[in-house]
Formats: sequence, C-alpha cells, structure tokens
Amino acid sequence: MNTEKIAWPRSLWAAVTPSGPALTSVQGTLTADVVVIGAGFTGLSTALHLRKAGVDVAVVEAMEPGWGASGSNNGQVIPTLSRVDPDELIRRYGAAGERFAGLIRDSAGLLFDTVREHAIAAEAEQTGWIQPVHTPGRMKIAERRVAQWSRLGAPAELLSAQRMRQLLGSDAWHGGWWNPTGGHINPLALARGLAQVVITNGGRIYARSPALRYAREGGRWVVYTPTGVVSASSLVLATGAYTGEFSRTLAPAVAHEFMPVFSWQMATQPLPQEVRRSVLPGRQAMSDTHGELHFCRYDARHRLVTGGALIAPFDKARRTKAMVAKRIERLFPQIGSVSFDYIWNGYIGMTPDYTPRFHRLGADAYAWAGCNGRGVALALSAGRELAKAVRGVADGELALLPFTQPTPIPLHGILRVFSPLMMLLYRYRDRREVG
Repeated sequence: MNTEKIAWPRSLWAAVTPSGPALTSVQGTLTADVVVIGAGFTGLSTALHLRKAGVDVAVVEAMEPGWGASGSNNGQVIPTLSRVDPDELIRRYGAAGERFAGLIRDSAGLLFDTVREHAIAAEAEQTGWIQPVHTPGRMKIAERRVAQWSRLGAPAELLSAQRMRQLLGSDAWHGGWWNPTGGHINPLALARGLAQVVITNGGRIYARSPALRYAREGGRWVVYTPTGVVSASSLVLATGAYTGEFSRTLAPAVAHEFMPVFSWQMATQPLPQEVRRSVLPGRQAMSDTHGELHFCRYDARHRLVTGGALIAPFDKARRTKAMVAKRIERLFPQIGSVSFDYIWNGYIGMTPDYTPRFHRLGADAYAWAGCNGRGVALALSAGRELAKAVRGVADGELALLPFTQPTPIPLHGILRVFSPLMMLLYRYRDRREVG
C-alpha cells in the first residue's frame, strides 16, 4: 500500500494547525513492551499513560497522528454518550456500568486537565456543552438526563427556553440542559500535541506504517507492516472507526461490529463581533436532540464550525453546504447569509445499540470500538483505562464496560451501503413529539 498517495482531508484543522513531530516508519524488526495500533486519541492516550508508568511502548500509525477520526471531527468535548443514559448503563452492566458512567462523567475534565498539564496548544476552551431540545416534549429527555447525571455527581443543569435563548441567541429550541465541564478543542492540534508529549516522555511513534495484521507468535504479539514488524508482550488495537480501512485482514470482526458513517463538517468565514455578541456569546459547544444532529461551536478564529449529512450520494459537498447554510440562517437569522470556507468529512463508528464495545483479543491484548459520536472525551479516558488493563489491573477495577468478544453485524457490507438511508428514519422521528 502506497500511503504517500493518501492526502490529508482539506479541513479547517489541517489548514490552521502546525505540523506534528517528524516521524519515521517501521523498518526491520522492532521490540517493545506494548505495541499500540493507531495514533488517534485512544492510542496516544494509552501510550502516554503507559510511559508515565515507565512502560516501553511503540505506536504504529497508518498515516500520521490525527489523520483519521481524531483529527477530522467537530472538536466538541462532550461528557455523555449520545443516546444511552447512565441509568441504562447501570441496568445493563451493574457495577461495571456504574464505573463506566463515572468515567464518562469525568471524561471532559480529564481531557482539559491533560491539555493544561502538558501545555498542549489545542485551542482548548472549557466553556461547557449545551444540549437544547428541539420540541417541547423533549424537555422530558433533558429532565431525565439532568436527574441521572446529577445523581452521579455531574454538574448538570436544566435550562429553560428563556435561558436557552440567552445562551444560544436563537428561538429555535425549547430549553434543554448543559454540563459546564465540556467545551471544544482543535482536534488535530490535540492529536499532534499528544503525539509530541508521548515522544517527549520516551514513547515511540511510527508513521506511514499501516498495520496489515497481528498474530500471537512465541508468546508475543507481532504486528506486521509493509516495511517491518513490531514484537511486544502486549497489544492495544486503537484504530476506532477506521479499523479495516487500510487492511481488511487487520481485525475484521472488530471492523464489522460497527457502522462507519460519514460525518460532514464545515466552517464559516469568521463571524463579526456584533454577531458573536448574540450567537453563542459564551462560546459553548452545542449539539441538540435531533437525530439528524444540529450542532456548532466557534474555533479560535471565530469561525462557526458545524456540519450535517445527506442521503443521496451525488455532489455531496456542494449540497451539504447549501443545506447547512439554510439551517444556520434559520437558527441564527442575525448572522445573515452564510458561506463556508472549508468542508471535510470523516467516519464515526456507530454500533446498533449506541454503546461502545470493549474487547480482550487474547492474552494481554485489548481493543475498543464504537464511539457513537462521542469519541473526543471518551477516547482519552478509554486510553487511560486500557493502559491500566495492559499493566494488569483487574477487570473489576477498570472503569470500562465488560470485555466481550467482537460480534460482527450480519450483512455488514450490504448495510454499510444503505446506512445513509437511516437519515430518513431520523427525520421521521425528529418530526414527532415525545409524548
């Protein structure tokens, strides 16, 4: 595979973010205590926590740190799952679900604390995350989430329709809730910054070295790349939504247990100060209760970073920009005519029940998949816990859901082709009131 021919997406983040550390590819036979596949948020967090514990770690990355989902998302730091509330986690998984809910509760704080501890220039703004509701009946969702997260000690707060208008500068929503520990970052800058911190702490990262497969040989894990191999006592698979994109033989069971769904992101021209005084004046991150999600946040240059999705596969960039421009003009009429300087996309890993999957792939080998649109905060915290697992911490002391074997989705290839049609179901549900 010639990875030199695979370009960076033309994203806002790629345009404004300084280059990451200079990295070499895997050459020959290398050894480490732990080999991590993937230099996104999970892999880099795992590597950083292992290095802090004095563990020799080598990270193998197909392209460059942050090339995949970690560097191409909207950058919202959200301390919740998308559709599964804490009581449901506890009902399904008992004590493990309660520990995992606690991890989610603290996940945004861990990210921002990491940025501050290591002085990572990630354009981090811990201004909070807001979830407005788009119909009056959906206030029941906000009330339920505030009650459940508050019981777990999260600083969740219910917001009236009037308060929501003040925070967002729009009459489009009917109240909602927020968590002040959330916020937003430049995700590519965070990935590149984490990579530099890993290297500064003695870790190794190998770029342009796609893992083709891994195998258990002679009591060790061996990862094969086009130009060499890495042998280690333990392995962490941290390829997320891009598992299978560079090699179908890497981890097909993991790659087929979630649906990689395209998420389009776009950035407006910088908005003038008089507009910013009313539109998200507190610079929080916002994503609402639509299944066809309405979301936005500012970047450091005062661009509104938002996005959307379409069903039909033709001319998507132009049509998505037109659709989202109309949406933003409707939600925030004081902005006036909206135009976008950048548009890009990346995968989100969606599981059928909107719950992440955690796996023990063999002796001292671990993986997770299925961020379900909440990967920024969750991935860093998951990496910390996977580092603990590698070091021998007992399952009952990990803040993760129970380890399972990967369960591929039946007819995955066919469903992947038709997955954009789910947007029809989301639109139908979005039009209905919650009783």
